[in-house]
Amino acid sequence: MISTTELNNIVSRLIDSGIDLGERILAALVIFVVGRFLIKWLNRLFARILQKRKVEPSVQTFLKSMVNILLVVLLILAVIGKLGIELTGFAALLASAGVAIGMALSGNLQNFAGGLIILLFRPYKVGDYIEASTGAAGTVQEIQIFHTVLVTADNRVVYAPNGAMSGAVVTNYSNKDTRRVDFTISVEYGEDFKRVESVLRSIIAADSRILTTPAPFIELGALADSSVNITMRVWVNAADYWGVFFSMNQQVYSTFNQEGISFPYPQLTVHQG
Repeated sequence: MISTTELNNIVSRLIDSGIDLGERILAALVIFVVGRFLIKWLNRLFARILQKRKVEPSVQTFLKSMVNILLVVLLILAVIGKLGIELTGFAALLASAGVAIGMALSGNLQNFAGGLIILLFRPYKVGDYIEASTGAAGTVQEIQIFHTVLVTADNRVVYAPNGAMSGAVVTNYSNKDTRRVDFTISVEYGEDFKRVESVLRSIIAADSRILTTPAPFIELGALADSSVNITMRVWVNAADYWGVFFSMNQQVYSTFNQEGISFPYPQLTVHQG
């Protein structure tokens, strides 16, 4: 039989252990709450430092993402340590599971390496409009540790893995200040090419967005089955590409109708014996 004294000692030890555990849990909660506040403050401070030093926006997003992850890891270790869990034993547990974790995170490690390659060789940066052979296309919003964040023309957000992006064929539409706009304009057989060319050059001259250097190019491109195809190429500032593309089609259509220049219809000539 357990004596009253022994029972009191057991209860006393349980109470002391409960109080100690409660104190450690409370302290861990305080560390977690304060740590989250400090992480947000440090992230904002780090972001201001990067902006003040005028660091490339692509590098900023990458570094901010990496620093945030490191701070969160440190906070988790601090909470675990305050709860009384031996970090050495915790580290040994992680080490024993290292192979499995490495296999599970192999894709993310590849994405991390891909992010470093993107920042080093800079095939694109924040603000560029790109199209990758992976199918991803849009304006680069962020280059994070593992992903490149794109915003499509219809305002969808795409998270493209950095590993795939670093090895993909990437077309960067914003890398150069100017772009060439190509048109194929079809007219009926019998139309005077010189007259059509003169009308096209007057349309070009009326649009101030079209650059004079390099000079606009207009030539007879092909004699197709039902039409004479005229190739027209003009150079514009990259920001004006789509505006010129759409407005030029509208101007050509309305001006040709006013000038009596006919657009072709598919035709088939049948010879009867």
